[in-house]
This record gives sequence, C-alpha cells and structure tokens, in this order.
Amino acid sequence: MAKLNFGGTEEDVVTRDEFPVSKAQEVLKDETVAVLGYGVQGPGQALNMRDNGINVIIGQRKGGKSWDKAVKDGWVEGETLFELEEAAEKGTIIMYLLSDAAQKELWPKIKPHLTAGKALYFSHGFSITYKDITGVVPPTDIDVVLAAPKGPGRAVRENYLNGSGVNSSYAVFQDATGNAKDRALALGIAIGSGYLFPTTFEKEVYSDLTGERGVLMGALAGIMEAQYNELRKRGHSPSEAFNETVEELTQGLIGLVAKNGMDWMYANCSTTAQRGALDWKGRFRDAVAPVFTELYDKVADGTETKIVLERNSQPDYREQLQKELDEMADSEMWQAGKTVRSLRPENWESNS
Repeated sequence: MAKLNFGGTEEDVVTRDEFPVSKAQEVLKDETVAVLGYGVQGPGQALNMRDNGINVIIGQRKGGKSWDKAVKDGWVEGETLFELEEAAEKGTIIMYLLSDAAQKELWPKIKPHLTAGKALYFSHGFSITYKDITGVVPPTDIDVVLAAPKGPGRAVRENYLNGSGVNSSYAVFQDATGNAKDRALALGIAIGSGYLFPTTFEKEVYSDLTGERGVLMGALAGIMEAQYNELRKRGHSPSEAFNETVEELTQGLIGLVAKNGMDWMYANCSTTAQRGALDWKGRFRDAVAPVFTELYDKVADGTETKIVLERNSQPDYREQLQKELDEMADSEMWQAGKTVRSLRPENWESNS
C-alpha cells in the first residue's frame, strides 16, 4: 500500500504500482466473474475486466434493452451471456450490480447459488448496510466484498479507455476464505480503478447517498435553479441567466478546479470575483450546513432507503419518474440550456 497525505491526514491507498493488472490476473485466474446486471455499472466494469483478461460472463433478464446492449457489446448467448440465475450458478464471484430495488427483489433467487467459497461483490453498500430493510443477508461461508467507482458507469469505461481510471473505494464485509481482501483489490484494479482507498460498506453508502442528494446532484441542481430564477426575476434574459449560472461553470471553471484545485481557480480569476467569492463562500456553507446534517441523519437512520425502495417498487414508477424528468427538461432554465448548448462552437457546423 502507498501512504498518501491528505491535508495532514495520512491514508493508505492501493495504486496500480502496488497491485498491477498482472497481479489481479493472477488472483483471478481460476475465477469466473458473473456480472449480474447490465445497466449502469455493469457494462463498464464487465468490458474493462474482459479487456484485462479476466474470465467474465453476464447475467441479465432476456428480452430487454440491457440484454440487447450486452449482445451488441460482444457477449454471446449461451457462452458469455446468460439469464440471471444461470450466470449466478456458473460464477465463482457474483458481481451484484442490479439496481438497489432489484437486488432486494431478486435476492431469494440469487442466494441459493451462493455456495461455499464463492464471493459476492457489490459496488454499493446499500443492500448490506440496510439488510434489515432489504433482506440481503449473505451465507456465512462466502466472501462479501465491495469496489465502488466514484463515478458513473460510462465514466468507468471512458476513463479506462483513455488510461486514467475512475478512483474506487474498497471494503471487505465478510472474509470466509482468507482471500477476500485480495479478491476485492484484484477486482478493483481489473475494473480499471485509478487507485483504491479503504472504506466500509456502511461508510460507502452513507457518503454515496449524501453526495448524490447533496453536492453531486440534488444541491447542485437546486442552487442552479435558485440563482437562475433570481436573475430572471430581476429582469435578466434567459441566455444571460443560464450562462452566468451553468454554462460558465460547466464549460470553464469546473475543469480548472478538477485540474488544479479551488484555491488555484480563485487565485487565477479577477480580483472582483476573488473577493466576492471568498466573502460569500462562508455564508453559503453556513446556510446549507443544517440541511446536510438533516440529510446525513436521514441516510444513516434508513429513512432515505425506505423512500427509495418504496417509490422504486411502485408499478408506475418509471412513468412517474419520466414526468419528473420531463418537468425539469421543460423548465425555462433547461430549455435555455438546450439552446445555449446548440450554439457552442463544436455545434456550429451542424446548425448551419
């Protein structure tokens, strides 16, 4: 392991120097990795492992879009593509990458195939941490491990192809064979992680659910809407309001933050922007801090989990979800965004 210093706090991480792909191949050489679910994380992780020389098969319900996508990606029915239960039976490592709601629903059918010595792999601590709600309680004679990429499945694949990788956390919940940690690290490297940092199933899901509802998606979208609406209320045009709220952030500033850090970005903007941002940063932090406390508490006590599973199990969930997404897409702000994006230089030729 490599020791890295994060602002004065040391942390053990695993890089490709300590655990190269060749070591992952050695650890997994006698394994059949069955990837159950070919939706969000399944394709990226499975394709990366296949490219890294790992013996991978896919388990997916036949007849749907995900099955067709798997076929398009080169998985062959009866050879590397099977129905879910058959893949679970064949696999020695079961990568449980179905949606959280589907994991709960299908667990009674998958559990009988988790025989002694196998490994059950997750990319989310949800089902195990909230086992009292999901009913996902693994047999005691199998390994239970986690490697959780800190990015969407599309980024897992794209970053692997460009050589960078998406960083992932890893954890061992149950070590029945004595090899659980090596299995977790090997899988984490094989799926293309940039580096791996340790966590627990509980901490992974608490941070993940908080992040999704907070800065990564929920808070970001909400703050954007609030600023856009205020600018429009004050007489600014849709184009001006959108550019000052979204376009400048996504097309310029975020890339600088990603590359060099927020302090560098502050140091390299105008003195007016610099002073204003520094003066207002603390006010925004203090204003939203109580919301984050409430959010984390509701994640930790299972409230958010109950909401997710209850809503996702409704027969009309997809229709209701589409209504909510359509409402966002049809809002003036994101209609303005659609127009602004069409005017980016890379789209000029297609618009002419």
